[in-house]
This record gives sequence, structure tokens and C-alpha cells, in this order.
Amino acid sequence: MATKEFKAESKRLLDMMIHSIYTQKDIFLREIISNASDAIDKIYYKALTDENLTFDKDSYYIKITPDKENRTLTISDTGIGMTEDELENNLGTIAQSGSLAFKTETELKDGHDIIGQFGVGFYSAFMVADHITVISKAAGSGQAYKWESKGAEGYTIEPCEKDGTGTDIILKLKENTEDDDYDQYLDEYRLKAIIKKYSDFIRYPIKMEVTEQRPKEGSDNEFEEVKEEQTINSMVPIWRKNKNELTDEDYENFYTEKHYGYDKPVKHIHIKVDGTVRYNAILYIPENIPFDYYTPEYEKGLELYSNGVLIMEKCAELLPDYFSFVKGMVDSDDLSLNISREMLQHDRQLKLIAKNIKSKIKRELANLLKDNREQYEAFYKSFGRQLKFGVYNEFGTHKEDLQDLLLFYSSKDKKLVTLDEYVSRMPEDQKYIYYATGESIDRIEKLPQTELVADKGYEILYFTDDIDEFAIKMLMKYKEKEFKSVASGDLGIEDDDKKETETEEKENKDLFEFMKTALDGKVKDVRASHRLKSHPVCFTTAGEVSVEMEKVLSAMPNGQNVKADKVLEINIHHDIFRALKAAFENDKDKCKLYTNLLYNQARLIEGLDIEDPVAFTNDICKVMI
Repeated sequence: MATKEFKAESKRLLDMMIHSIYTQKDIFLREIISNASDAIDKIYYKALTDENLTFDKDSYYIKITPDKENRTLTISDTGIGMTEDELENNLGTIAQSGSLAFKTETELKDGHDIIGQFGVGFYSAFMVADHITVISKAAGSGQAYKWESKGAEGYTIEPCEKDGTGTDIILKLKENTEDDDYDQYLDEYRLKAIIKKYSDFIRYPIKMEVTEQRPKEGSDNEFEEVKEEQTINSMVPIWRKNKNELTDEDYENFYTEKHYGYDKPVKHIHIKVDGTVRYNAILYIPENIPFDYYTPEYEKGLELYSNGVLIMEKCAELLPDYFSFVKGMVDSDDLSLNISREMLQHDRQLKLIAKNIKSKIKRELANLLKDNREQYEAFYKSFGRQLKFGVYNEFGTHKEDLQDLLLFYSSKDKKLVTLDEYVSRMPEDQKYIYYATGESIDRIEKLPQTELVADKGYEILYFTDDIDEFAIKMLMKYKEKEFKSVASGDLGIEDDDKKETETEEKENKDLFEFMKTALDGKVKDVRASHRLKSHPVCFTTAGEVSVEMEKVLSAMPNGQNVKADKVLEINIHHDIFRALKAAFENDKDKCKLYTNLLYNQARLIEGLDIEDPVAFTNDICKVMI
């Protein structure tokens, strides 16, 4: 019997397919099972138009048979089978897809679809096998045929015997090497795991004999191994069931089974779309943050299925970064896959699904905030930082999507509030949304800069997260109200003491110039303060970079040397100011000593390091003596 060469394709193409196209060897079983499912689908479609054919679903299945002794793995199906010509056309020409041709010619109905698109999946079996035998008998044919190949050398086709319609694919597995374990594909537990991972939702039963431990008859403590045929796959995916058939427990069980997390999800979202692009999705908003969430090792993305077959474990393109905490899956029949079906072509369908998913997540979070504030705040405690990062990232591109989902602690009742809640209760004379930054609420409440704003009865947002101020700078304003730091140069507040402060500043211009010179470039300016009530001194800032932003940027791994333009403000109503004036008039050295102490006091209030601790302690000693 003569060996035939593969049509139109070279050994190099087959080698590339085996060694380059597929990234994981396990994929071969997914591909062959998908082809087997297609073969059964074809019988279904033919039965719709051929009165001589009946489709009894219970008669159609896929069977996996490992044989350790002979080192073979057989995948059998009771599908439509192949004639000699179809074996020649479908297996003799690499990248010739019988499924694709059938799909093109057939009008698909009843939610069925053909999985195969490229006709290369069968050849992935050469990743694990050095010899493949295909025995097939077509529906309505009395003759079976055997196709055999050892790879790029070619193939043979000859008549053979086979009981019943369908196809058996027999893989003679390669011998183990130092780097590759092929024995694993003869282990029933390993095979079950691969089937559950990639082919759990194939619509036909995938059967395999499984070894079970059972008590021996008549014995309480002796066990025996028993082989029994089991259906390995679930077949009907939860996302294709009607929502009214499912309970919260069903969704939570699916969350656990898929290992999306070990917590209980805050919310599940079940999406069914039949429009320009068809897809089903089940999404989960977790309650707890994954331990590796803020590490480079964390991978965002949803599981992606095509017609119930797992294509990608983590499809990052389906989620924006700021919703990267969302877990779940998407199943669509309309995706354009690449030749290996492990990756996607970046097409319009994928972008449309991602856009719809983003909108749905945003809407569900907004509803959770509105309807269950306590639960939303628990979620926000875990993932609020990511939402704020989303506002800041990409130059504020997504701020409109996220601003109404943000929460900040407030000086009013020390509770989390939305920006809308803050603005809705602003007094008529309040021009800005005021905020203060610090390491904790307790530290912020003690900041000298908050005194004037608090005395006016204005609410202050407390920014305790290092991303907060960066996000707000990108947001700039909310409902036409600009954000204003309590440490900014101009608070926009008319105060009775303001004119007196301006007068004092003019009268003491020489003192403030002396202090600025004494500090030798450490501050941009020294001036009288109209915001301080009980504290003697504080820093304000003249530019866009605040003291808190300076601390964050300095703490980054690359150590960005960005400094805030600090202004040292002096409380002209404090006893310290009188001591300063007296020292300036009578003892310039003492005035310089006081200036350095006040500067370092302002640094300590802000949580900044003392630049020269020895000089600082010496200055204190001088004052004490």
C-alpha cells in the first residue's frame, strides 16, 4: 500500500503546527473532542432534512479510552463518520476544515453550532503521539476506512472493519523524555482534569471508565477497585440555563467550582445578549481582595469560551484595568479566533463585548451603592483603590465612568460619602469641594490647615490613600465644583481676619524676608496666615504638587525627586509671632533659631523627616538654656 504525501503542505508547515502554533500540549484533547462533537452535530443537521435519519440524543456520545499497556489513547465518537474521500480531503490536506465547509453550507438552528473552523486541530495530536490511526465509518455507508500517519512523511488509507457509524482516533503516545511526560495522558485522573477544564460544556456526554474504591461485600474495612463508566463533563453550562431556573446558591457553587475565589461573591451578574454579537456571561464581584492583587503576578481577565469550549483562561481584553477584580466567564459563538483557537484576533466583536461588559459592571456597582450601601462599602474597602486608580490612569480618560462610584471619608459624621452627597449639601456660599490629605483620619483632624474651613462649617473630604489626591487632580471638578486642598495658597474664603492679615504682612515684610533668607531655599515664601486659629505655623503649597504628593513620589522605587513649593505660614495672633518680632528687632541670631524651629515643626506636622536631626536637637537645647 503506497504512502500518500500531504497535499499542498510541507514538512515545515506540519512541524510549525506541532511545535509553534499550540502553546500547551493538553490542547490536543480539547481539539479532538471538539471535532468529535462536530461530527455528532452533523448527524443532527442531516436528520433535519433526511427522513431516513433519526436523531436520538441518548445514542450519541464521545468516549475516551486510555490503554497503558499498549501506550494508546483512543477518542471515539458516534457521529457522522467519514468516507474514503472525506478522509482524503479532511485529513490529507492540512488546514482543510470539513466543519467549516459544513458550517458554511448549513443553516444553523436550535442553538447548535459547529466548533471547528480551521482544520488544524486534529494535527495537534502529533504533539503527543508519533503514530495516529483514524478508523471511520460514514453514516449510510457499509464500508469503514482506516487512515494512518506517522507525521510529515505522509499517510495511508485502506478499507477496514468497524461496527457502527462514527470515528475512532487512536494515538500511539510518544515515549517520555527528560522534559516531557507523555504518560500523564494515560492517567484517568489527569484526563478527567483536562476534560473538565477545556471540554466540560461540550453538549454530548464524554464517557470514560473510571476506577472507584468500594467496600468489599461482607467486609467493613476492606476495599476493592471497581471500574465503571462515568460521564465526565457537565454538558449543560449554567450560563445557558434560564435565570429563573437558577438560585443564588447555584451561582455561588459555580463560583467555587471554577476556583474564582475562596470568598463569597458580593454580587453575580448573568448576561444574555442576542444582538449584533451573541454572547452569554456570568460575572462576579468578589468580596475579598486576592492576596496577589497588587503584585505583577496577578493576571486579570475572564475565562473565554467559544461555543462551550474553553479558549482562554484569562482574556484580559474583556476587562478594563479598573475592573480587573471582576471574575467570571464569557461564551460567544461569534468570535474570530486565530488558527490555534488559543488566542483571539482583535476584532470588532471582541471590542463590542468588552464595551457591553464594562457598562454592565458599572451599572451593577451603581445599583449596589444605591440599594445596599453596607455591602458596597465592604466591596469598596477591598477595591476602591482600583477604582481611584482608574480615574487617574490614562490621563483621566475614564473619570466620567467612575466618579459616581467613588467614596471618601468626610469630616461630617466620619463616614464614607459620595461626591454627589457632598455637593448636594454644600452651603450656598461654598465655592469649592475641600479636601485634606494625610496618613490617617486622626492625623488629618489635627492638621492646622483645616481650622478655617472647619470654622466656616464646610465639610472636608479626608484623603488617606496615596492615590486619592492624584485621582482628584485628574478629576479636577465634579458638577462644576472644583476641588481645593485645605493647604492650597488661596482657599477662596472671605474672612474677617483677612484684611488684618494682609496689613500685618505688609508691616512685617522685612521679618518674613529675613526668615525666607534664613531658610535658604527650603521654602518658596514666608507669609502671615489667615487660616490658622490656634496653631503657630503650618505649610501651604503654591503649585500643583502638594506635600502629600511629594511624599508619595519620593517613596516610589525610582525615587522621583519632585518637591512641593512650600510656603511657611505664621499665625500672627499667636504668642510665637510676638516672640519672633521681638527677636527680629533685638537678636537676629535668635530669630534665625526660631525660624529653623518653626520650619522643622511644620515638617513634623506634615509627617516629613527632619532634614538634620542633630541640628534640630541642638536648636531645642539652645532654647531651653
